[in-house]
Amino acid sequence: MRSRLYVVLALAVLWFAALGARLYLLQVVKHDHYVERAHGQQRYVLVSTPPRGTIFDSRGRELAISVEAASAFANPREIADAVAAARSIAEVLGCDREKLAERLSREDTRFVWVGRQLGPERAARLRALGFDWLQFTSESKRAYPQGRLAASVVGFVGIDPKGLAGVELSYDAVVAGAEVHRPILRDARPGRSLYDDFARPEAEPGADIYLTIDSSMQHVAQRELAAAVERHGAKGGSLVMLDPSSGAVLAMVSYPGFDPNEYGRSRVEHRSNIPLQHIFEPGSTFKLITAAAALEAGVVDPFDRFDCGNGGIEFRGRYIRDHARFGELRFSEIIAYSSNVGAIQVGVQVGEKRLYDMIRAFGFGAKTGIDLSGEGKGLLHPLEMWHKRAIAYISFGQGISVTPLQLVNAFAAIANGGTLYQPYVVAAVGRDGEIVPAVDRPREIGRPISATTARTLERMLEMVVEAERGTGKHAAIPGYRVAGKTGTAEKPEGGRYAEGKYVASFVGFAPARDPAVVCLVIIDEPSGARYHGGDAPAAVFSAVVRHALLRLGVARGEPPMGDPASGASRLAAGSTQPGAPAGVAS
Repeated sequence: MRSRLYVVLALAVLWFAALGARLYLLQVVKHDHYVERAHGQQRYVLVSTPPRGTIFDSRGRELAISVEAASAFANPREIADAVAAARSIAEVLGCDREKLAERLSREDTRFVWVGRQLGPERAARLRALGFDWLQFTSESKRAYPQGRLAASVVGFVGIDPKGLAGVELSYDAVVAGAEVHRPILRDARPGRSLYDDFARPEAEPGADIYLTIDSSMQHVAQRELAAAVERHGAKGGSLVMLDPSSGAVLAMVSYPGFDPNEYGRSRVEHRSNIPLQHIFEPGSTFKLITAAAALEAGVVDPFDRFDCGNGGIEFRGRYIRDHARFGELRFSEIIAYSSNVGAIQVGVQVGEKRLYDMIRAFGFGAKTGIDLSGEGKGLLHPLEMWHKRAIAYISFGQGISVTPLQLVNAFAAIANGGTLYQPYVVAAVGRDGEIVPAVDRPREIGRPISATTARTLERMLEMVVEAERGTGKHAAIPGYRVAGKTGTAEKPEGGRYAEGKYVASFVGFAPARDPAVVCLVIIDEPSGARYHGGDAPAAVFSAVVRHALLRLGVARGEPPMGDPASGASRLAAGSTQPGAPAGVAS
């Protein structure tokens, strides 16, 4: 009996030792492992974001807001028949049934999204299905109450939501709030859950953004550009309007454009911001850079005369034709009537080095630094790579590619007296009821020309619009003096220029004496006989800038160009050689 007792006691000791060892293994050695498994079974963690800040225009009109929307999620391990569930849900959401069934059948996770940022009707229909494993949470959804208005500037966000384009992307860290991790505790009954409010941190909403864009100017710009593109059967168009005294963007249009509320249904190319991202050969609008280089170098006077060859010039083994048969022209008339031959002769007098330096000084070949992502820098070959006839072609805007923003910014420097500013679209940031202006605005990034040169160029540009044979007459605005330049550039395609394909443009500013706005209008591949920069682009410029001047409260009543006080009457004096035709836009 005693020996049996010892055996029982020994077995009991061994059993308790094994039990203790097992408890030690579970409670001490593998404590963290099982705690982690318990948390995985007992709770979910939803990562959600608070509302993004509102994006306003320059006058407080809402362009982007955040609204609450229901999102549905589930634990695949609680679903008995994923295929049948996917069939019912797909009918409500209109999504791919097979892909949804695949998600609902996953065994490697306890959390999948079923539908996100649903509208009230779809959320109600989904709840009506009665699935006890289907749970709902509230998320912030981005909405754009003005639809297509300034869409390429404002941009859009994904489902996350993370900024994917425009201001939404460039200022994502500012406009987005801090992520919130929301623990959800489950009890023993599947499908029942509650928020662990004690463990949930307070949401920090994003800051508000105030743009330089004026919705009224933007609306008129989009309307007029769209009408012109459709009327002339064009491929597309773009428009940029700046405040020349600061570089602030007042309007920026890409056409056809898109609706950011349904960006997924639009074509990728329609979502691009043309003024920033597309490059083109500027054509005759670039003659102002050649003229600026000539005046700064002192090699040409506005009244110097040039023989424009009655329609062409032989240059280093190639005959280059003009768009019209001009005889002798003054330097100022070369700009007003847009003679390519005259521009070539001026460019040759300037020389390659000085012309290249002036092009760089105006910011071409480099990004402007605007506070939007995706900006291009154009195409300017290094001086050592210029071929023997490059000086001729670049003098009138061929053989170089620029972005619309670069071009209008260069004209802004002429308009304001010679200062090149960095363009920008965000004027201020609002947080906790306080609006803080953007730092370092306006920012001067160069001074390519003197004030004297700028004023001389301004008077030459007035002739483009107001002289009898000027190419930009359609850009005139009653009651205001306008300065500008037309451009009609052939489109390069496959290593040569495509026949019958042009980029028509007009860029200018008003009032000429004290400019309030500078604006560039581009029509891509207009059809028909009226494909010149002095046609549709100039007319759009007139309508858009007229509205902008009235919107800004700029008084009418400037003296006409011939007023001796303006200094322009002297530039307008003289005429082309007898018999020279009135030029068409170039």
